[in-house]
Amino acid sequence: MPLNLTKIAFGAKSYDDLAGWYEEREGIRLTTRNRPTRHEEVVGGSLFWIINHAIVARSPITAFVKTEDGRWDIVLEPKLIRVHQIPKRAHQGWRYLTEEKAPRDVAEGEDIGDALPGKLAAKLERLGLV
Repeated sequence: MPLNLTKIAFGAKSYDDLAGWYEEREGIRLTTRNRPTRHEEVVGGSLFWIINHAIVARSPITAFVKTEDGRWDIVLEPKLIRVHQIPKRAHQGWRYLTEEKAPRDVAEGEDIGDALPGKLAAKLERLGLV
């Protein structure tokens, strides 16, 4: 089972903002100073995007490529897959996410209804209400 990464979609206010980043692009690359130590396990997994304290979407990771300046590009497939939102605390950089803890994809034509904001969903979950 591949391992996944999580990352804050800095600057995106909604799923639609994030989807706009993907429009008419043939490849998505994120640059990072350090390659994850478990990068081999991550290729074939996904990068899960966090907006407003909730995981909202994912993009499959295809490779890690070293850049000329010594940094690393995380190469993503140019598709954004919506997932059922789950609360996720904000963090810097990226973090690992196992397949068991990853949210499931929203099926085509499935209505996800009104999603709760991440902070509210996390509080309700801690109280055992969702």
